[in-house]
Amino acid sequence: MSLTFYDCKTAPSPRRARIILAEKGVPHELVEIDLRSAEQMGEAYRAINPNATVPALKLEDGTVLTDNAGIAAWLEAAYPDPPLMGISPLEKADIATWQWRVEQEFGMGVASALRNANPAMKGRALPGPHDYEQIPALAERGMQQVDHFFDRLDAHLEGREFIAADRLSVADVTGFVFMDFAKVIGKRPGEEYSNIARWREGLRERPAFQL
Repeated sequence: MSLTFYDCKTAPSPRRARIILAEKGVPHELVEIDLRSAEQMGEAYRAINPNATVPALKLEDGTVLTDNAGIAAWLEAAYPDPPLMGISPLEKADIATWQWRVEQEFGMGVASALRNANPAMKGRALPGPHDYEQIPALAERGMQQVDHFFDRLDAHLEGREFIAADRLSVADVTGFVFMDFAKVIGKRPGEEYSNIARWREGLRERPAFQL
């Protein structure tokens, strides 16, 4: 099956899909999109993904999946081994719950803190084709969200190797990527978060997480 993956090595969102592709061993062609030069806003790329975001995954029949949720769901169905969204109904529910928590409580906090405070993103407080002004109060709230999530995740990881369902899942992928990216807002889990440190070190040993 011929797949084309639209990537940007410096951005966290496509890294999530990149890790899933690698964990599942899915062959694909790679096209790098330069976000620094705003290539995603150009006509050529917007003809592929009108959302003007990465990642995107073009399927063999020409269908283009334009977000991480759709890409992960399609890859899980088309390449079920290894399963990253659970096997039993309870596993699927647990992973879906934690994937939502990581995105909403942590990822949104990092994004809000970055996009509402970074001068380079003035007028671009949200990704996509439309321009939005920054709201400084959202940056402050985002920093608080990150601190609260560090507390919650470290407590949850006590005695656990993975975030959900006792297996590697998309929740680990998302959490790991956001944890690395949080350095852009000056947030790193300190020594007091020993469970987070153990979890991260375990994932770093996997080749897919080194991409």
